Amino acid sequence: MFIDSHCHLDRLDLAEFDNNLDNVVKAAEQAQVNELLCVSVTLKDFPAMVEKTRDYANVRLSCGAHPLNQEEAIDEQELLALAQHERVIAVGETGLDYFYAPETKALQLDAFKKHIRVARKIAKPLIIHTRDAREDTLTILREEQAEQVGGILHCFTESWEMAEQAMAMGFYISFSGIVTFKNASALRDVAKKVPDDKFLIETDAPYLAPVPHRGKQNQPAYVVEVAKHLASIRGQSVEDIARLSSENYKRLFSL
Repeated sequence: MFIDSHCHLDRLDLAEFDNNLDNVVKAAEQAQVNELLCVSVTLKDFPAMVEKTRDYANVRLSCGAHPLNQEEAIDEQELLALAQHERVIAVGETGLDYFYAPETKALQLDAFKKHIRVARKIAKPLIIHTRDAREDTLTILREEQAEQVGGILHCFTESWEMAEQAMAMGFYISFSGIVTFKNASALRDVAKKVPDDKFLIETDAPYLAPVPHRGKQNQPAYVVEVAKHLASIRGQSVEDIARLSSENYKRLFSL
């Protein structure tokens, strides 16, 4: 069994699935991807995400606001209220992105701290997005005592040094389709080193479709391709990758 630890089902273009989310979930199940974590990127869209996925017992949710969606300050009390929904198992995605939006740095920093505070209040792990912000990301995780809840550095593209420091704070390293890209040799070097009990797999669907589907819309079924590439990189079987990543997911979220 595979678990897609990070997808955005509410962001999929369902036209190629006969405008029916059922077909996305069924395609995943046919590929033995039996559990999905649907990740929130804005608070205003969270209620619609809950409604859209309500009929799927194997779809769990996160609640948060992506660092690239920071037009105004996050309402911490609103986040706290929404994140206590019974199907929410994580807070995020949150974090810092200075690559695409350095001009919103102050808002991002403020939101990141609020997400960590909420996660600690409700004892749920964090889902972290970080790009071109290694030092600030690690500093805030330490200052806000994020090790109390741990979480995931999702769609990891950073250095081994950052991975080590994050893992020391109880964070897991999640690999996406990027690990299959030709120009990702440095990331593959990191993927070789992450311990068996500290890695996850994800799609980030509908984004970042792995080889051989690159250029298409991503979907949860394609997480199997990430697993196949990791198996090759790490010298393990696909079955090992499926088992270990699923065990890690369940341990992180106390499932």
